[in-house]
Amino acid sequence: MHLSQSLNRVYVSYWHITMKHILHHKHRGFNKEDTYEAYKIFFGTLVSQSRLRIINLLREGEKSVSEIVASVNYSQPTVSHDLARLKACGFVKVKISKNFRLYSLNKKTIEPLMKLIDSHMDDYCLHILHGRKSHHE
Repeated sequence: MHLSQSLNRVYVSYWHITMKHILHHKHRGFNKEDTYEAYKIFFGTLVSQSRLRIINLLREGEKSVSEIVASVNYSQPTVSHDLARLKACGFVKVKISKNFRLYSLNKKTIEPLMKLIDSHMDDYCLHILHGRKSHHE
């Protein structure tokens, strides 16, 4: 058996163990389909261009709603709606300071995830974008 086959088997076993852990320990009473629905909610949060802009803006630091609206150039209701979704899914945290709500990126999970996504895009996705640009020129 080649090393890559051995590593692949370890990865597949680890994935199944992880999935079982998620289903049986974290979310008692949820089945595999429920877990996939949660994945859809999570990845659906990342599909929105406006939410991605907010996430990337908050990577620079804490911002108020008015600062976010000014930076991403979306309407205040759109930004508020997106922030509510991001907060509900744990992407952002909010604190109240005087009369302002200040939003920040979840540093424990989302900040490292975005760094990983950036690295993956650099390695595997940006060439697709470059190909599209050269095809249109």
